Amino acid sequence: MPQRASNARLLIVGGSGFLSGTLARRAVSRGYRVWTLTRGQRPLPKGTNSLVADRRDQAAFEKAVANANVKWDLVVDCIAFEPADVQQDIVVFQDRARHFVFVSTDFVYNPTGRQLPQSEDTDRYTLGGYGRNKRLGETELIYGEGIGFPWTIVRPTHIYGPGSELGCLPLHSRDPELIGRLKAGETLRLVGGGHFLQQPILVRDLADVILDLRANERTFGQVYNVAGPDIIESRRYYAIIANLLGVSLTIEEVPVYQVRIEHPEVEPFLCHRIYDLSRLETCGVPLPATPLEQGLTEHVESML
Repeated sequence: MPQRASNARLLIVGGSGFLSGTLARRAVSRGYRVWTLTRGQRPLPKGTNSLVADRRDQAAFEKAVANANVKWDLVVDCIAFEPADVQQDIVVFQDRARHFVFVSTDFVYNPTGRQLPQSEDTDRYTLGGYGRNKRLGETELIYGEGIGFPWTIVRPTHIYGPGSELGCLPLHSRDPELIGRLKAGETLRLVGGGHFLQQPILVRDLADVILDLRANERTFGQVYNVAGPDIIESRRYYAIIANLLGVSLTIEEVPVYQVRIEHPEVEPFLCHRIYDLSRLETCGVPLPATPLEQGLTEHVESML
């Protein structure tokens, strides 16, 4: 069971998004005092303290943090997408964070030549796009000198749950029309016929893992894969949703080579995404445990 915090102070860089909003709500429910740092353009979870600044405005970002006059027990950056963002975190939170968590991604791993399951230890990193930028952000912490706080990096796989669109695989990834398509009997066009293996994680479980990292000295300076308990073919993910809706599932296989040519931007999806979680397990943090069918039931019900 997740441990409750006794008024521990948490700052989320973000706080109104899918993961960051869930993290804020979970933290409040567990007794944290929570601050969020956003541009102030969307509603925030109840029980949080709002800091407002655009991180692209360095001076405003620094001022918002400084004016809060808090030293946080945990700072989590959910929205850093490039190395400059992590560089900013290192400077701004130098004396204001007792522990820092950077939310990276499993897309840092090169989609070709992966281990099965993939461990954190590899020299095969992706060479482009979103995953490359996240990896460069990781290196700011891994190879940085004189960083004024202990840090931990998490690499989640596909995140699902209330607050996000459904769909884990091209050509129906985060598809806002997925439920409507299934109810209408539409054939889903899935790359490789949906045979790529997945290990999706419920957003609530990921939030709990992040919170459970706090102040655990065994996690300082470490990188962790974070994934759910079930390894399934991607087509099974869609079959569960269809079953919940009481409809049949029809899949058309789209050849992998065709998708590579027509949609090169989805290359990171074109591989098995299954992970070795032994490092996370040995640090004493409870592993994500919500079965995929239970989590997808919550997700679908939230959309209906």
